Amino acid sequence: MARPPQRSDPFGAFLASQALWREAAQGGEHAELSLQDINEIQLLLRGQSVIDWHRLALSSDEDVRRLLALNGLDLGDPRDEARLADLRQQAVRYISDVLKLRLDDTIADKVPWVQLPRIASGKASAHQRQACTLLKVMHILYHLEAREMRASLAISDSEIFSLVEESVTRMFDELRTAGVPVVEFSWSRKSKESQLTKLLLKKETNAARVFDRLRFRLIVRDPADLVPTLRIMLHRCIPFNYVVPDQTVNTLIDLNSLKVLGADANFDTDAANRPQPGPNEFSGKSFHVLNFVADLPVRVDALLPHDHDERRGRVVFVLAEFQVMDKRTAEANEQGESSHAEYKRRQHQHVRMRLLREPRDG
Repeated sequence: MARPPQRSDPFGAFLASQALWREAAQGGEHAELSLQDINEIQLLLRGQSVIDWHRLALSSDEDVRRLLALNGLDLGDPRDEARLADLRQQAVRYISDVLKLRLDDTIADKVPWVQLPRIASGKASAHQRQACTLLKVMHILYHLEAREMRASLAISDSEIFSLVEESVTRMFDELRTAGVPVVEFSWSRKSKESQLTKLLLKKETNAARVFDRLRFRLIVRDPADLVPTLRIMLHRCIPFNYVVPDQTVNTLIDLNSLKVLGADANFDTDAANRPQPGPNEFSGKSFHVLNFVADLPVRVDALLPHDHDERRGRVVFVLAEFQVMDKRTAEANEQGESSHAEYKRRQHQHVRMRLLREPRDG
């Protein structure tokens, strides 16, 4: 597949600092998993929502800045600082006026914004719970307003998809250079015919429910490389807080292998015990994969009109599907009933049956 055109922005559509890339080049990505790493990976593998978390586990201001960068925000940019301040004020009003919950002045407006995620990562206390509540509402507001802005901009899906493809591709090029065992990396856009087939298969005939119009496929060398690779993806490209809940299919990684003391302490118990989505009904019985969907925040500075209202931010969201597996699993998935050709044959057969179904008597 041809590479998307190169742009002048050295970090593409995703906001990332030079310090983060230096960390990857120096082998920082191969460090032992932190509690925050484990919690993020478990959220991804379970297909859960950060709204069900009780606590973050960020251990430094650098961790906070990294998470903000993944969400398209830079604390060194006055425009982004103003954006965060506005989101904070809106969230405080909602919590106080609509939910009728009290926020201490310290959390509502006194502590610098960068300290809120650190407070939300601390020991259980009134301030810790309030910081979590405030961040959750800000998280939803940020996504909601970015979606509204995307609907009003005269920017084509193709333009934004190109930005995402460029940035994700550059990330994996850097990882290969750093020695990450990537055997294969590819991406594609779902054709109109494939979208039509998918909608004819689903109960919801709404194109907004097609999550995989933009897809990335990553194959690593060995099964042991899967978890470290997920850590890298969550550090470099995918903000864990925008992994789409209930859209993960994981038949590759044993969640028990990630259990450490306290790793589940941030999840609501009921949410953590919800049944996980099953495999695609049209996949072969021996087909194994890790498949998840993320709503990626993308900077569109270069595509905004000159009179853009800065209060609306500079980020839009793009849904993308990620498929991750090891080389041996990928090869097995192309054999017999698990092959892509057989998968498509079963889909098309089901569509034919659904469209031609005759009315029942009586």
